Amino acid sequence: MARVPVAAVAAGGLVGGYGVARWTGRRPLGGVALAAAGAVAGREWRRRSGTPAAVALGAAYVAAFAASHPLAKKVGAWPAVFSVAGGMALASWAVTRRER
Repeated sequence: MARVPVAAVAAGGLVGGYGVARWTGRRPLGGVALAAAGAVAGREWRRRSGTPAAVALGAAYVAAFAASHPLAKKVGAWPAVFSVAGGMALASWAVTRRER
């Protein structure tokens, strides 16, 4: 079975979390999607790069989520979400591209 890149999981969690919240009208459901993807990504970050890297990437994931809110006021919701998701994917890829 093919493995999904952890960078895609992290970016997908940000995009999917927003999409679920927007399309259902229920923000808590979006939070569940965001948290589930974050948990999967966190497990993989730790396995591939160790605990310190996983903690740093987890903090970046939360920061990306938080940063999307004020950014959305300037550029719009979807552009903000895609921007922070892209940044998170890049950070994840940069840290985990070489397994321990």
